[in-house]
Amino acid sequence: MMLTKFAVKNYRGFERRIEWDLSRPSSYGFNTFAVKDGIIKNGIIYGPNGSGKTNFGLAIFDIVNHLSQKWKKQDYYLNFVYAGRPAAPVEFEYTFKFNGRTVEYRYSKNSAGALVSEALNVDGKIVFSRRDNAFEIDDKSFPMEDTVKKNLMVNANRVSVVNFLIISYPLPKDHCLLALRDFADCMLWFRCLDTREFIGLETNITIIDTYIIQNNLVDDFADFIDRVSGQSFKFVTPNVNDKILLCEIDGAVVSFNQIASTGTHSLMLLYFWIKEMGKASFVFIDEFDAFYHFKLAYEVCRQLFALDCQVFTSSHNTYLMTNDLLRPDCNFIIDDNKIKPLNECTDKELRFGHNIEKLFRGNAFRV
Repeated sequence: MMLTKFAVKNYRGFERRIEWDLSRPSSYGFNTFAVKDGIIKNGIIYGPNGSGKTNFGLAIFDIVNHLSQKWKKQDYYLNFVYAGRPAAPVEFEYTFKFNGRTVEYRYSKNSAGALVSEALNVDGKIVFSRRDNAFEIDDKSFPMEDTVKKNLMVNANRVSVVNFLIISYPLPKDHCLLALRDFADCMLWFRCLDTREFIGLETNITIIDTYIIQNNLVDDFADFIDRVSGQSFKFVTPNVNDKILLCEIDGAVVSFNQIASTGTHSLMLLYFWIKEMGKASFVFIDEFDAFYHFKLAYEVCRQLFALDCQVFTSSHNTYLMTNDLLRPDCNFIIDDNKIKPLNECTDKELRFGHNIEKLFRGNAFRV
C-alpha cells in the first residue's frame, strides 16, 4: 500500500485546501528508484521559513491519531485549526493504492480533534459515509441493524467507523480496511532539533544506547557512523546489562554521549530509526539535516532513499537539490498554500545535465 495523494484544509497555517499529488511522476530515465509502481517513493520538500513544511508533514500524520495505537505527539492538537476559522472543521483527504485498488479516505475533525465526518471509497464505490447527520454503508459487505446505523450516525463517542468495522466484522487478511489500519500503524514522523519527537511506528520511548547494546549492534553502529560521516569511534565491548555506550580514547574510557557532537547524536537517532524502518510504510523526517554538514546530508539521503518504504524529508539545504541524488519530479517546493515538484514550477524542460540548484537560486521556479 502506498500513499498517492494527500490534501488538507483549514489546518494550522493552511486556510485553503492544499494538495500533494504523488501519482504523477515524470518520465525521467535516471534515479528510477525514487518511483515505485508509478508512485513517487522518495522526495525532499523545500520552502522558505514559515511556508508550512513542518505543519504539512504533521498534517499527513493526523490519521495516526485515530486509526493507530502507536506513539502520538502529545501537543498535536494545540493550534490545530486555522486561527481565522476556529469553528470550521479541519478536512483531510488521503488516497492510497493497494493491490491495484484505489482507496480514498476522507474525514474532518473539530478543534479538539474529534471526528466530525468520515467516508471511505474503494475504486469509486462507497464503503461507508457519515456526514451531516446521515449515514450510508455498503450493506452487502457490512450488514447491520438500523439501530447500529443510527448510533454510528450520531456517533456520540466519536469513534472511527473504520475501527468499528474492523473490530465488529470478520475480514479477509487482504481487506482494504485492514490495509488502511496497518498503513497508519506503520507510519513514522520524527525530527531531532532542540527536542526529539516522533509520531507512529513504536509504542514506547527507547533509550538508543540500550537498544544498540541489547541488539548486538555496537560494531554495526560504529561502521554506520564511519561510513556516512567519516568519524571513527573505538567502542568498548559492552557487558550484557550495560546501559550506555563507552569509547576508548588513548587508553581513557569515556561515555559516547559526552564526546559526540550534536550532529553525531542526530546520526545516532537516525541509525535507530533506519533499523526500525524495515516495518515502516511511510516516513517523513522534518528538517532531518538541521545539524549535518551538507555532504553528510547527501550521504544520509542515499541511505534513506535506498529503503523500500516511502521516505520524504524537509530541508533548507539546496546542495541536495541535484539530479545526482533525485530528479526534478521528486524535489518539491511548498509556498503560498501550494506544493509542487520542480518540473511543474517552470516551463523549461529539465534534463539530467541541468544544475537545478543553480536554477533554484536564480528564481527559475515559481509555485
